Order: sequence, then C-alpha cells, then structure tokens
Amino acid sequence: MRKFFQEIKADLKFRSAGPGQKLSEPARVPKEKPKAEAAPKPRHGPTDEAQMAAAAALARMELKPKAKPPSSQGAIKNQGVYFICPLTSTVVRKDEKEKHIREAIKSYFSVDPVAASIMEIHTLNKDREKVRVGVETMAKYLDNIYLHPEEEKYQKIKLQNKVFQERINCLEGIHRFFQSVGFETRTLPVPGQDTTEEYYVLKEEMLTKLEDLKDYKEQLLSCEPLRLQLDRQLCVFKPSPEAARFELPNDFYNLTAEEIKREQRLRTEAVEKASMLRTRAMREKEEQREMRKYNYTLLRVRLPDGYLLQGTFYAREPVSVLYNFVREALRDNWLPFELLGPGGLKLTDENLAFNECGLVPSALLTLAWDAAVMSDIEASGQEQPASPLKPELLSHVQTLS
Repeated sequence: MRKFFQEIKADLKFRSAGPGQKLSEPARVPKEKPKAEAAPKPRHGPTDEAQMAAAAALARMELKPKAKPPSSQGAIKNQGVYFICPLTSTVVRKDEKEKHIREAIKSYFSVDPVAASIMEIHTLNKDREKVRVGVETMAKYLDNIYLHPEEEKYQKIKLQNKVFQERINCLEGIHRFFQSVGFETRTLPVPGQDTTEEYYVLKEEMLTKLEDLKDYKEQLLSCEPLRLQLDRQLCVFKPSPEAARFELPNDFYNLTAEEIKREQRLRTEAVEKASMLRTRAMREKEEQREMRKYNYTLLRVRLPDGYLLQGTFYAREPVSVLYNFVREALRDNWLPFELLGPGGLKLTDENLAFNECGLVPSALLTLAWDAAVMSDIEASGQEQPASPLKPELLSHVQTLS
C-alpha cells in the first residue's frame, strides 16, 4: 500500500500541480496483478458539478432556521483572539499584547542587553519614520567611532545637542541602548564657559572592541519590530448540524463594544428602508465597507467525512494561507483538493484576501478532493484511512453540539 501511494505522489509531483489546484489529467495508477476472485467494479469520483451542488445543498440546510432555537451551550463560542510571543512562546490574549511585549523585552535584557534595547526601540516606538531617522543618526555616531577611533570628538555625544534632542531623545529605549553598547553618562565642563553639560562618553575599553560596535550598528539598522504571531487556535470538531453557527467575541471587530451595539441598533432600524432605496452599486460599496470592520475571521472547513477543521485568521490574509493551514492538517498532504465557499463557489484565486471573498467575520467551507485522483485511488481497491486528518489532531477532537 505504501508503494501504491508513493507512485501516485511521484506522478503528481512530476506534473507539478500547485497547492489546491486541480490536475489537468488523471493520475495513472499502476495496475496490480489480478487476484483469484473477481475484481470489484471501479467507481468514479463525483464530478465538479456534483460536488458544488452537494456543498450548496448542505449550506442551505444548515442556514435554514431551526424550529427550536439551540441553547447558549449549543454553539461553540470563541473566547477571543490570541497571539504567540516569539520570544517566550507564551500565548496571550489580544488585550494583553502590549503589556506582554514590554515584559518580554524587559526580561530579554538579562540574555542580550544590546539586542533587547534594539528591539525596544523598533517595537515600542510606533512612528516608523521617527524610528528610521533616529536609528540612522545613532548608526552614524557608531560609524564615526569605528572609522575614526583616534578622533576623541566622536567618542562624546552632547545630550543637549539639537540633533540629539530632535531625532534621538524622543525615542523610547535609546538610553538603554547607549548604555548597553558601552557609553556612560558624564557631566563635563563646556570649553570656554563656566558651565557643565551632560554627555554620553564611550568607555575606553570599547576602543579595543571596534568590531563589536560595527556589529551593533548593523543590528540597529536591520532590526524589525517584535510582532506577536496570531494563534490559529486549531480545533477539530465531530460532524455537527451546528457547523454553520458561530458566536464571535468583540475582538473580531475593528470597533469598540459600544460602537458594535450602536451599529447593530442603527442597522436594524434602517434595513427596511435601505433595501428599497439603494442601488446595486451602493449595496456593493456598503458591503465592502462592512467587511473592513473586521480584523479577524473564524473559518471552518468541512471534510468529506463531515469532520470540521477550524482556525482563526486575519481578515486581510490571502486565501492561500487557508489552503496551507488545511494541507498541514491532512494525513496525506500531497492529495490535491479545492475549497468551496458558501453556496459551493470555488475559491480559485488564492491571492484574494478573506474580506474580499466575503469570508468574514466567519464562514463554513467545504473541502473537495480532486475527482480524477480519487477515482484512480478508489479503482485500485486500496483501503483508505477513516479520516484524512492526522492522528494527533483526531486525538483531541471536540464536540460541536
């Protein structure tokens, strides 16, 4: 059996079918030696039209109003949007992001103070243009020391200098950076005057570590802000008639809780009048405006066996991200498939964002195998696994009651 799947996989790879793309012709499966008993009659996979019709029928069935509304426990309620910190691998709620980032960077000072201070500058200052100007000026200070180590004037930075005040002092984290790369604060007399001023002065031992200063400058210029990664919150559910029912938290909206309530009230009051007066162009424009209100989307993909794969995505991520998400969950991730949206529409353009496809703030999709490949597999008589999902995912299956 393993040899059989390897031959199909090699054939698919030879024809270079992309992720989620249908093959131009059916795969050729090597025929096995005839057995003593009569071979089973080959069965053919469903056509594209049949798959689309089935998906549309299921969508209509699930969207029909129920005679008895389900209880609040009858639908899975997503508890919010979560993120993963690349520094600590900790999962944090959306409303805890900023606090956690600060704490994570602060903790990293004990590991690498220079890297931590650079992350602090690039992450905690939101005005990217100010960061660019400030960082380039700081890099110039270090470059002058590296290129002219004999020039004492480059080893001192006057804190009240106009350039320093306008470009650098306005940035959070810069003082910890100068300290971590070898500067110390000193009060020095002003030449020709009876006054003193504050300076950053490079420690003498740093003149023997000029390559380190060069490395710090390159790190400073190349660093990117520390960004927490969206936690997909992958879930697998057993087949359920509640597959199309979603309850979303306020995190999914680009609005405050008060704004959401007000929007719902105004929409309810105006829906009757608006449906009569708006032109098609006006409706489409309003739909696009509605889509932009969502930051995230909760997507479920129904597999051929009825099981549901669920994940959280940014509303502006491309459809290709969902294809990769599904493929990584499959036992045989080389099998070509297509995703059908609500109503059975194929998601053929993987570059479109979810909010451009109307897949926000939630949607139920259907996975359809490539009919030609599945026909060849069925005709071979090879036994298929009970579920296309990886065993480790099935061991944590949940019930969507």
